[in-house]
Amino acid sequence: MSPGRPCTLFAIDLAGFRAEFPALERVVYLNTATAPPAARSVSAAVERAQAEWASGLFDWQAWEREADATRTLFARLIDAQPSSIALLGSVSEAAATVAHSLRPPGRIVVGAREFRSNLAPWLALRGRGFEVVEVPPNETGVVTTDALSSAIDARTTLVAITEVQSANGFRVRIAELIARAHVVGARVFLSAMQSLGVLRTSVREHEPDFLVTHGYKWLLAPRGAAWLYVRPDRISELEPLAPSWKSVPDPLADYYGQAPLASDARKLDMSLAWFSWVGAKAALELLLTLSPEAVESRALALAQEFRENARQQGFVLGPAEEPSQIVAVVVPDPEELRSRLARERIIAAVRDGYLRVGFHGFNVRSDVHAALEALRDLRPKLSGALPR
Repeated sequence: MSPGRPCTLFAIDLAGFRAEFPALERVVYLNTATAPPAARSVSAAVERAQAEWASGLFDWQAWEREADATRTLFARLIDAQPSSIALLGSVSEAAATVAHSLRPPGRIVVGAREFRSNLAPWLALRGRGFEVVEVPPNETGVVTTDALSSAIDARTTLVAITEVQSANGFRVRIAELIARAHVVGARVFLSAMQSLGVLRTSVREHEPDFLVTHGYKWLLAPRGAAWLYVRPDRISELEPLAPSWKSVPDPLADYYGQAPLASDARKLDMSLAWFSWVGAKAALELLLTLSPEAVESRALALAQEFRENARQQGFVLGPAEEPSQIVAVVVPDPEELRSRLARERIIAAVRDGYLRVGFHGFNVRSDVHAALEALRDLRPKLSGALPR
């Protein structure tokens, strides 16, 4: 959500937003970094499409038009033009689309601990004659802004970064990295997978060359809907990864014979899983009824409260460079904590010796307190807990 959008009267406040999620009446939900609970309007949209399908009276072109409408909705979230947005099925498809269009020789810089959807497509370029520099993590297990920046030099073709890491919530300084890359003429592929929808993002302000996100996390959509932003002056550099009937200016006008590629980012579109995109449209419409400042402020405040209290209890926290809505805590007995969370109906991730919690605009302070209470029983075992 953009800091540059003009002031708007928003339709619902955060209390109304929370009421959109029936699951929150039964559970404490702190695992949006994996996948969110369904909002009423999103599940209703998907159920409506399923009912249309079941009736045999469905209009698949109407579902296509709903998907196409997300181009404008997503553009509003990031301060872009709809013509700069491509509709894809995953982050890896977006990364592979950009990687496919690069011409060797070249040098790619990427963090060694990137989520594989934003790593594997770049590593594959080694087979095409590219040098791929995997920036190693430091002793705390994260790849810092300074480490990435130091790896960028005059030979660099592209830098692939993720604003917030899903494993531990570590957030890099994207403005600094984008500026550093552009100084040497390198492109920037930015994944907003774990940030957009709760942290404000403006492509006008930061000017990444490419930005991607998948909808099934902080954007509250079903899995299967992803968006790729391409800076207008970079569109001509890209070729479709899989040219198809979707790559033309008006896919619904005609389906047969040769046709020119669209002149805008639409040429990169993939065939769409209809129900995912019907839900995605409803999810973006819901987010756009909210104040982006209120969502970000609530999420960061709750995360900070959790961090401070967990630290006061003696727990070791995952490293932080910039404020993030995701927090990781080293835990001495992951299995005991996992059982405690299940008993208390707290939905969070426990993996690799960490408890990971994430806060959206629908979370409240009682969620923080519930997570801290679940940790409290582990305090006697803290002397044996070491970060991995």
